Amino acid sequence: CAWSIERPPGDTAGCTFCHTSSEERCSTCHQRHQFDPKVARHAEQCKTCHWGKDHRDWEAYDIGLHGVVYQVNKWDPKQFDWTKKLAEADYVGPTCQYCHMRGGHHNVQRFGTVYTSMGMSMADRGAPIWKEKRDRWASVCDDCHSPRFAKENLRALDEAVKDAGLKYRETFKVAEDLVKDGVADPMPKDLCPDWSGQHVWSLKIGAYHDGEAYGGKSGESGEFRMSNCSDIERLCFESVGYFQTYIMKGMAHGSWNDATYSDGSFGMDRWLVNVKQDASQARRLAAIEKKVGITWVPESFWKTGEWPDQLTGPYIVKNHPGKTIFDLCPDPGWLDTHHAPAEEV
Repeated sequence: CAWSIERPPGDTAGCTFCHTSSEERCSTCHQRHQFDPKVARHAEQCKTCHWGKDHRDWEAYDIGLHGVVYQVNKWDPKQFDWTKKLAEADYVGPTCQYCHMRGGHHNVQRFGTVYTSMGMSMADRGAPIWKEKRDRWASVCDDCHSPRFAKENLRALDEAVKDAGLKYRETFKVAEDLVKDGVADPMPKDLCPDWSGQHVWSLKIGAYHDGEAYGGKSGESGEFRMSNCSDIERLCFESVGYFQTYIMKGMAHGSWNDATYSDGSFGMDRWLVNVKQDASQARRLAAIEKKVGITWVPESFWKTGEWPDQLTGPYIVKNHPGKTIFDLCPDPGWLDTHHAPAEEV
């Protein structure tokens, strides 16, 4: 993601540890010096990677109903017999592994949320393309609950995500209008180059660029960034990248606190208010400057400085003039996070 690859390696050690050093290795979950299935079946084994602001899985599980059942019973072998294979497990409450690796299946994506469709994008969650995954989710709940209970909770998740989407759209629209009207401070052209070496507005995602008001050329896409950008852009990023995921993860794991209070829906409310307030002040200031004849020149610290000069974009522009990340990586399939083979999901 841009907020990781746009920055120097030492600044994103946490990202790198999980997304490069640890992914797809047996020793990530089984521990190199304690390669024991009994250990790997504990929910805490997932905690190293699956927690934090933009993937709040552990927190949602731990303080949810299922996590509480697990925490107060995990030492009792009658309630959680770790010697049994997952296919034979009869736990008193679900663990991460029980649901996401049901029956011992190692392809966790079979029960994954798939951010771009199931929680963070304006997708029709009831569309036929998702039916198999949704039915599979409900079937896991059926191990302990009635089919009606599982489907009702899935519908509750749908409603929570839909409501979050209303705030998502409104927050981004306020920010987008500032950019299109040329009163955002700073504008994309006033920043140092983004992670790709371009000057595209970071919240204009996807190849549906419909004008140069967002910077760049037709067809070029931006991607979320939270460093060296306007405060409104950062607030928009955090609203969807953090708080909307809290809502989705909280509802999916039975953590109503996460979905609502712990910067879930209440957090999105707060950031929407902040974006509106900032936008109102920006427009009033622009009107005053126009009336008194002030031509504002953006501060140079947005384009260069000890910190911005360490970002990926300036490095590309300096060392490969006229090139972008896509020119340097002619087969950018490794950048595509939106599509995966159907059999994998």
